[in-house]
Amino acid sequence: MADLVYRPLVFTVKGLFGALGLKFDIIGQENIPVTGGAVLAINHISFLDYAFAGLPADRVGHRRVRFMAKDGIFKHPVAGPLMRSMGHISVNRDAGSDAFRQGVRALKDGELLGVFPEGTMSRSFELISFKSGAVRMAAMAQVPIIPMAVFGGQRILGYGHKDLSRGKTIGVTIGKPIDVEKRADVHTETDHLKSVMGALLDQTIERYPRNTTDDLWWLPPRFGGTAPTVEELRNKRSHSSDTSVEDE
Repeated sequence: MADLVYRPLVFTVKGLFGALGLKFDIIGQENIPVTGGAVLAINHISFLDYAFAGLPADRVGHRRVRFMAKDGIFKHPVAGPLMRSMGHISVNRDAGSDAFRQGVRALKDGELLGVFPEGTMSRSFELISFKSGAVRMAAMAQVPIIPMAVFGGQRILGYGHKDLSRGKTIGVTIGKPIDVEKRADVHTETDHLKSVMGALLDQTIERYPRNTTDDLWWLPPRFGGTAPTVEELRNKRSHSSDTSVEDE
């Protein structure tokens, strides 16, 4: 069932990308294995990151990526049935052991598993704190982690923002595989993964095209933009009942 839904949807999404005139700047695509299991560890800044992160894998032997996603999306009347029919994995934050087992099983079966280590979208467009699931699953299944940075999707569809005007750029940088020993220290390896992904994200932002006359709300301040910093969002959360401001 998964391929019967997944392939036509990929074709449709690629058509939508063309209709939007999206320009893809993808570096490191050769680091995605043509066969065998691997964890794709991806930063998360827009609702479209699933599609953008899956594109390089599709270009490498038309590989399918199973994504782990918060269970809320599986409850949506339209998105939910699609997610289930494509074989994606629902994650309940309060009881994630079943999702963990499904993820490890998929990896051992030779699949690509898409994971967002931050566990939520970052409104600062910088990396926030990482959860250890990506490292733990890679270690248990004895497959590599492929670190990936995606940037630009927040300009199209993100928290409180929707802009379907044509011609935007999506930057993707894929790093070299990271091997994790079965008995490795999970916290040390997770810190290492965050460091690697941070460097990839910096590279992606540095080469990202920008017009300084535009409103650079989508760009972190250290790159000349006006997006809120992680610290500002953390302070806002501490003075607000809205715990979704920046979930660290």
